[in-house]
Amino acid sequence: MTPPTFETIKLEVEDAIATLTLNRPERLNAFNTTMMKEMIAAFDHTDADDSVKVVIVTGAGRGFCAGADLAAGGSTFDYDKRDEEDRMARQQDGVHRDGGGLVTLRIFDSLKPVICAVNGPAVGIGVTMQLAMDIRMASTEARFGFVFARRGINPEAASSWFLPRLVGVQTALEWCYTGRVFPAQEALDKGLVRSLHAPDELLPAARALAREMADNCAPVSLAVTRQLIWRNLGAEHPMRAHQADSRGIQSRGASADAREGVTSFLEKRPPAFPNKVSSDLPDLWPHWKAPSFS
Repeated sequence: MTPPTFETIKLEVEDAIATLTLNRPERLNAFNTTMMKEMIAAFDHTDADDSVKVVIVTGAGRGFCAGADLAAGGSTFDYDKRDEEDRMARQQDGVHRDGGGLVTLRIFDSLKPVICAVNGPAVGIGVTMQLAMDIRMASTEARFGFVFARRGINPEAASSWFLPRLVGVQTALEWCYTGRVFPAQEALDKGLVRSLHAPDELLPAARALAREMADNCAPVSLAVTRQLIWRNLGAEHPMRAHQADSRGIQSRGASADAREGVTSFLEKRPPAFPNKVSSDLPDLWPHWKAPSFS
């Protein structure tokens, strides 16, 4: 599948790795409604394209994402002051939805692993969009900031769910209460990012990690694993995980992928997994349903 052409992002696929680049470098990749819609469309594409096994998200130029585009000035966050097209883009079932949340929930549902390569400053939605991604790697020049209280608003993009699960309640509250911008080393120390890299080594390191997944693991197994981990974060009892695990082992154990995984290991050769995410993904969560917005 040929990736679509976008206005505010770039989507490139090479050797099973999709690279989604936020591409408004003249605005430090500031987030707007067009970027919101295009990011959602990009993840729709990567899910549907069986040639894609891993997604990397990064930014063009010297920034990752400077947060919401503030070109509208003091009315930036006033939904009633936006034009009709903008308002309609953020409505579902007649309810106005936070645009950042629409993006993070789409990333949450991704069927492919998502690696974030944070190449520069990431504040506001620039950092909260990362929280639904699986692994965050950062340049030593990256900066992070949950600046919402300093702008007179509150954390968005479902970050009040994601952030404390990643770094703990105390750190999440400190970062949001102060709204300060903090360095990459603090993000590493507190567990927000996995590793720090020199600026010119960041993308190669992200691609090396993606390559390890793409070359050695069954795409359907990656999709199942991703949803097992994320969805069971909110399970009320480990029995929910046991139920899903058991259904997965029953389904995957009888698959052509499992036969190939064992055979290639015994024959000491690279695997060639035949199953496809688009057609062979098992339904492991008959009990799980995302709540509606009301």
